[in-house]
Amino acid sequence: MPSATIIGGTGLLGRAVARRLRTAGWSVTVTGRDPGRMPADLAASGVRFAAADRDDAAGLAAAVGQGCDLLVDCICFTAAQARLVLPVARNAGSIVMISSKAVYVDDAGNHSNSADPPRFAGPVTEDQPTVRPGDMPYDSPEGYGANKVAAEQVLLDSGLPVTVLRPSKVHGEGARPPRSWYFVKRALDRRPAVLLAGQGGGADHPSAAVNIAALVEVVADRPGRRILNAADPDAPDGLTISRIIAALTGHDRREVLLDDDAPAALGRHPWHRVPPVALDASAARALGYRPVGDFAATVTAEIGWLLAEAGRRPGWAPPGLDDDLGARWFDYPAEDAWLETLDPTWAT
Repeated sequence: MPSATIIGGTGLLGRAVARRLRTAGWSVTVTGRDPGRMPADLAASGVRFAAADRDDAAGLAAAVGQGCDLLVDCICFTAAQARLVLPVARNAGSIVMISSKAVYVDDAGNHSNSADPPRFAGPVTEDQPTVRPGDMPYDSPEGYGANKVAAEQVLLDSGLPVTVLRPSKVHGEGARPPRSWYFVKRALDRRPAVLLAGQGGGADHPSAAVNIAALVEVVADRPGRRILNAADPDAPDGLTISRIIAALTGHDRREVLLDDDAPAALGRHPWHRVPPVALDASAARALGYRPVGDFAATVTAEIGWLLAEAGRRPGWAPPGLDDDLGARWFDYPAEDAWLETLDPTWAT
């Protein structure tokens, strides 16, 4: 039985990878700080939980033990963390590091978190230039991509069979925060209209956790030093995503496609990116990657989870949704004020 250790295995991606591998007959160990976040279905299936902080070298070494066939690091954000994991990575047959499409820059040096949006000529391939490596705070707009690049380089330069995966907007059950909540909450609140910036044409390629897990399984059987984009087979725009979620939630609402004359903050859903950004996943497909499904098929689990939790706990807010983000996503008074400028009888 092949064995896998997943660092950060109780989070969104770790759970998906653990479920995929366990179903395929792997022996799986997941690390985390809080055993309370261990999903019951994983424990019941025989997945082992090992308490270890990401920066606890001894704890990670204990989790890996004498070695494993596959080591997946879901929470490697800095070069220091990459260096810390190298000793245990040397005892693994294949290593996967989860990076991000935030590392890519356009010809002007703009990236996903820069003040000016990037403008790529087409779907982004793995050969696209990246930001310069750096060690500024990794949870800052300028530091996130720079630290990911630095971590990638440490691992890729180690001589080990490291596969770096670069997903885009990750979604799935347990997301923190779940971006689909932007539309799900409007359905639950019975909002009569949904406002969409940029005429609903903004798009930022989604990456389902279950699709990323499928790619992890592929590279586990084909160890090598490489970088692969990890994305869904489709990159729907905001209007399409809103309609998919409306269908799943039974939300009958009016669509209001906003022009540039609308206030800038209105209708800016989590996938709003103009110009649209898409990843080229042909290299992953050439290696044998077969997606579990497109966005419509793979987002259903997340929507079901959100509806179930909200139904059980009135007033519930999903994990990772802080007050500031909630205020930006759900400024209903501003939406209503704009709707009344379009139709003075809207409120009645």
